[in-house]
Amino acid sequence: MEEIRTRFAPSPTGPLHMGSVRTALFNYLFAKKNKGTFLLRIEDTDKERSESRWEEDILSNLTWLKLLWDEKETRQSDRTDIYEKHLRSLLEQGKAYYCFCSPEELEAQRQSLVSNGKTPKYIGTCRSLLAQEQEKRIQRGDRAVIRFIVEEKHLHFDDLVRGRIEFDTALLGDIVIAKDLRTPLYNFTVVVDDHDTRITHVIRGEDHIPNTPKQILLQEALGLPRVFYAHLPLILAEDRTKLSKRHGDNSVTRFRKEGYLPETIINFLALLGWNPGDDREIFSLQELEQEFSLQNIQKGGAIFNMQRFDWFNSLYIRKMSLAELTEACLPHLQEAGLISNSSEETKQYASKAVALYQERLQKLSEISSLVDFFFMETLSYSKDLLTWKDATEDTTQSALQKSLALLSALLESSWDKEKISATLLPEAEKEKNRGYLLWPLRVALTGKKASAGPFEVAVALGKEKSLSRIQEAITMVTQSRGV
Repeated sequence: MEEIRTRFAPSPTGPLHMGSVRTALFNYLFAKKNKGTFLLRIEDTDKERSESRWEEDILSNLTWLKLLWDEKETRQSDRTDIYEKHLRSLLEQGKAYYCFCSPEELEAQRQSLVSNGKTPKYIGTCRSLLAQEQEKRIQRGDRAVIRFIVEEKHLHFDDLVRGRIEFDTALLGDIVIAKDLRTPLYNFTVVVDDHDTRITHVIRGEDHIPNTPKQILLQEALGLPRVFYAHLPLILAEDRTKLSKRHGDNSVTRFRKEGYLPETIINFLALLGWNPGDDREIFSLQELEQEFSLQNIQKGGAIFNMQRFDWFNSLYIRKMSLAELTEACLPHLQEAGLISNSSEETKQYASKAVALYQERLQKLSEISSLVDFFFMETLSYSKDLLTWKDATEDTTQSALQKSLALLSALLESSWDKEKISATLLPEAEKEKNRGYLLWPLRVALTGKKASAGPFEVAVALGKEKSLSRIQEAITMVTQSRGV
């Protein structure tokens, strides 16, 4: 059986988008499932918009996601001579021609066709120009593009996701395949590249379906075999429109910076348009390589649900060891100015704070705002925050003093959650609500309206710092009362 070869062919004209990564993932998985080859091709013929920084963005993020290609990546900008050879061949065979129609003439044609209820397409004005006349005008410097002569016929292909798809190519008109011999366009280059790299299966978004008949006709004109096509459902925003820039930044780099894990992105994207045929939701990349099939790709659009994305990420965060999670959180703590280095001593200290929130984190970037209190010498918060519901300043001060007295009596060797809980809970139970004692204690320790529980925080801070913060809170209340 012929080796299965797939490719991911992004253009370096902007940051790598999550929809593009889903395409890369499905190509990768189909190749791996069938013991085939997955290739990467950089489609950089758009000289004005292609930038090296976006190519680096593509390579970096694919590597981070572990979607590794099997052969050296190729770039269309390195293949200009090859495209020119094939373009000359089509021109010499009379299968393509130079078109000299101006943009104004083309727009007038389009308007005329639309006003008469006809399909707007190129009407072939320049098709009848003799080769000698075309060459003469080119030598003269007349502006022109190269058009491919579209044979008018009914054409079909069997899509591996959608089944039989039919086209009437008479609706296309002669298509532009190059701006000149050295500037080929997408539908032409992709056909040449896929053949030269022996691609067998083209797996891409359904927005490429209109390109397929054009590419099949070019394959036939160049005498190349047809490849298999599989068109994926679009990824939709929650308003059920195509996910696009107007829905915000959906680049991999954005999610990577915010602290979404590569395992999360792979798992989440795999289930946007594909299902395993059962209720399973959690898959590693290696498991997906074994399970994936084109037969289980759905035809309808897949919703990019941020709540579900966050849920996946929190799940993978909880699965990390504390050491792994601390290591992953360090860059975010440094960026926030909470730590200045990543020494072993710093890691050990930071891990105490990170441990408080491992069960609560949805993304790594949240860690800084959650644990900033852990790294501060002095907390800054409103005195009013210490007061529990309808408690008075007297009861707040009394509660803090009780906590201070009880915790001061604990030995350093007994400073753990169980002992602290056993010491404070009986006192808290004497009130009609535990909050009268535990709310001001938690605020005194963290300076926050919402945080991890006071017992866990006290253990992480240690006895000395915990008692110091309770005393600071007492002083704040006392001074405000003028006592």
